[in-house]
Amino acid sequence: MMTKFDIVVIGGGHAGIEAAAAAANMGLSVGMITMDKYAMGRMSCNPAIGGTAKGHLVREIDALGGMMGRIADRTGIQFRMLNTSKGPAVWSPRCQSDRKLYSEEALRVIESIKQISIIEDNVIEIITAEGKIEGVKTKLLGDISCKALILSAGTFLNGLMHTGLNSTKGGRFGEKPAIGVTESLLQLGFQAGRLKTGTPPRLAKNSINWDVLEEQPGDENPQPFSHHTDKNNFPFLPQVSCHITHTDESVHKILERGFDRSPMYTGLIKGVGPRYCPSIEDKIVRFADKKQHQLFLEPEGLDSDLIYLNGFSTSLPAEIQSEAIHKIMGLEEAEMVRPGYAVEYDFFPPHQIDLTLETKLIHGLYFAGQINGTSGYEEAAAQGLVAGINAALKIKGEGEFVLKRSEAYIGVLIDDLVNKSTDEPYRMFTSRAEHRLLLRQDNADRRLTGLGYDLGLNSKSARDQVIARERLINKAIDLFGRLKLHAKDINSFLNENGSNGIDSAETVSKLCKRPELSLTKLLTIVDPEEYPIVNELMSDSPALEQVEIELKYEGYMKRQQETIERVEKYETTKIPSTLNYLILKALSTEGREKLHKVKPRSIGQASRISGVTPSDISILMVYLKH
Repeated sequence: MMTKFDIVVIGGGHAGIEAAAAAANMGLSVGMITMDKYAMGRMSCNPAIGGTAKGHLVREIDALGGMMGRIADRTGIQFRMLNTSKGPAVWSPRCQSDRKLYSEEALRVIESIKQISIIEDNVIEIITAEGKIEGVKTKLLGDISCKALILSAGTFLNGLMHTGLNSTKGGRFGEKPAIGVTESLLQLGFQAGRLKTGTPPRLAKNSINWDVLEEQPGDENPQPFSHHTDKNNFPFLPQVSCHITHTDESVHKILERGFDRSPMYTGLIKGVGPRYCPSIEDKIVRFADKKQHQLFLEPEGLDSDLIYLNGFSTSLPAEIQSEAIHKIMGLEEAEMVRPGYAVEYDFFPPHQIDLTLETKLIHGLYFAGQINGTSGYEEAAAQGLVAGINAALKIKGEGEFVLKRSEAYIGVLIDDLVNKSTDEPYRMFTSRAEHRLLLRQDNADRRLTGLGYDLGLNSKSARDQVIARERLINKAIDLFGRLKLHAKDINSFLNENGSNGIDSAETVSKLCKRPELSLTKLLTIVDPEEYPIVNELMSDSPALEQVEIELKYEGYMKRQQETIERVEKYETTKIPSTLNYLILKALSTEGREKLHKVKPRSIGQASRISGVTPSDISILMVYLKH
């Protein structure tokens, strides 16, 4: 008898976890196929979650009802808020994770969801009929049927690992590649390419001279990723420090000696690597004028003897890696437990998917994660969540879920992938979001919790808590826009805080815009008996922080909102999916080809496709009007 599920998810990485959990929590049966269930959520590279812009993605995943933030909170051993010396739009949470515990917690979460069945097997073929997904063929179990299939295979599709001139088949150290899936998709008419990522050497903790290294502790009052995390018991694990050191010119010279045996420079590696996270050999070539590069020594876990050398990603010969490491301050006697290596793997350029992450070629087939050309656990998890939601909605006949660029970083990520495609590993940055002041990590719950509730992924109490906070924030902003403080009552306070006095009364809102004044300080001179909201706000630090941000940046935020409203007409001007762009001869040649390839849903989406000019958009709008 054939095994049947509503949805099959291939892969137990970060994308697969979110896809399976979302679809199952929406009431569908899910078969999760992975080669090794104990490798669930295993961190191939740096054991860390979040970081610049990536932390925004984790907060958004959590607000929608996803799992990554909760797992990270349970297994984090150092929490930091990055970029706090800059504006709030780029503040980004990050945590160093215990690699082993993260994987164990991920498996516990998936096993706790009754609708998910974990199948340890290899998929060797995708089964379709008349342009629709039918199921998969596996090595051990045979045929498995499904109504939707989510492919999130990470770096395992025909994975090939390189250290120097030695190559080994595999998607991660000690793990076999996935063979057959790519070949099956190519037969269905998909286009594939090759990408590369890399990982640094691992060092033995006790062989490092920690005394000469710069310590990098976590935050004194760490903040969790998840809004569901009990702050009274957070953090759950002992917290540790990371450390900093640097390369120098002597290190660079040793590395250069290995270039003739580098798989990157000898042509052994064909895949394109991540431009924004280059290998150490790539750094010393591209930035030849830099005499040193910063390196971070990060623990792999509380009970692990391994140290991750962040910033030293490489595929050079092992002996060159070892010699260079011994020239680095603090690492003179370091034992290299495992050399760094590069991984080449298959991906499918993402112009072949829609904004729902469903493929355009096969109905019911979804791609999520590195198969779409992204790099990073967080980008993968965000895609997995969206794919899982949309696969479930399609089966239930309840429409689709698409986030706009103005709603979430997740919307920016998917919009970029579909419209611009990619020929190198895509990484999220705050600079990619044009409305980033409105898409801050601190307000992700306000933006997205309601959507997660509507999908059945968030509880009523979670939604009600956000509604109550929203009410408090709006009430406070309204009051502070009206409440005036008089010169006789406030000038001595202003002088004490290095701020100029005032001649007449000014509102709390206007005073708060002064960089030297915080809202917390200003509220010390507002009578809480006359204005009870002050005590309410002071007892809710997330609400207090967001009120202050909205007061200080009111003008900028208003302009961003006006921009969104101005271009909304382009987003709502729909383009029929049946439109044949090839017959529109007035369009530029490149514009015709790109529009035909992407098949945008709206004029707004069409305007963001690389190679489509403003003139093309004008012609398209005239055509649609007539």
